[in-house]
Amino acid sequence: MAGPPVIIWEHEVERLLHLRELVPRLEEALGKFSRRDSKEVIQPVRTTVLLQKHHGFMGLMPTYMENDGLLCTKFVCFYKREDGSTLPSTQATVVLLDPEYGNVKAVMDGDLITAMRTAAASAISAKLLMSPEAEVLAILGTGKQALSHYNAFTEMFSFKEVRVWGCSKQGVERFCSSVSGPVKACASVEKAVRGADAIVTVTRSTEPVLFGRWVKPGAHVAAVGACRPNWRELDDVLMKEAVVYADSREGAMTESGDVILSGVEVFAELGDVINGTKPAHREKTTVFKSLGMGVEDAVSAQLVFDQWNAKNRKL
Repeated sequence: MAGPPVIIWEHEVERLLHLRELVPRLEEALGKFSRRDSKEVIQPVRTTVLLQKHHGFMGLMPTYMENDGLLCTKFVCFYKREDGSTLPSTQATVVLLDPEYGNVKAVMDGDLITAMRTAAASAISAKLLMSPEAEVLAILGTGKQALSHYNAFTEMFSFKEVRVWGCSKQGVERFCSSVSGPVKACASVEKAVRGADAIVTVTRSTEPVLFGRWVKPGAHVAAVGACRPNWRELDDVLMKEAVVYADSREGAMTESGDVILSGVEVFAELGDVINGTKPAHREKTTVFKSLGMGVEDAVSAQLVFDQWNAKNRKL
């Protein structure tokens, strides 16, 4: 008879989950996801329930990786908050199950997992698509995802300059004081992105904030916000001039307003590039449209669970 599930709180996830161990696992998982003929990963597009009274949604993200014996789902609530709101824009919980018996093995805080695996996936996109000579990083947004992306990008790459823009002065000040390295605060999106080699958009915007006329040819954009079919962060000019990649083609065509409303095609998934079935167009302007996937949560949660078990066996 299985025992009660392990409960792993946020402070424990923070202690157990590290980028250097997470990135190679995510790369492997993304490659498996894009090998459609193997059916190694079963992951439907996220199901969402409208929380109309609270201006939000609840998403359910189940994943089954048969060869890895990994069954997982994430519950995530995300909201359209007003500027200056002190309420969180996302809350997430990840559940690991035993695929043979169906019992819950672990329940863990999903906020840090979501932040880290999303930033890690964006960093993988930069590793594959960004110019090797990249020197300037621009981050649009100042929330949890902005901070996790700053940490991931500065750990994996060496930038001479990091710029940040946010919709409020207080948010920018808070962000700059919370990071360990030098950051240049910018008064406008245009000033932040002009000449930047890599741009990360992690805003709560539902209308375009990044315009193609500001983006230099050959720049790489990791677009993380705007996860609904009618929400945008990027304008049509940028989307139509860029080679567009996604974590999931099906997810992007279902959920991404940047893709749907611009009418562009997704050229490839990151997993296709990892598998060598599609090229990485480093010499061109590229957009990685990140929606987040259950497989990313699953391997992240399994890593946390494995680390938790290893540390507790030593006690």
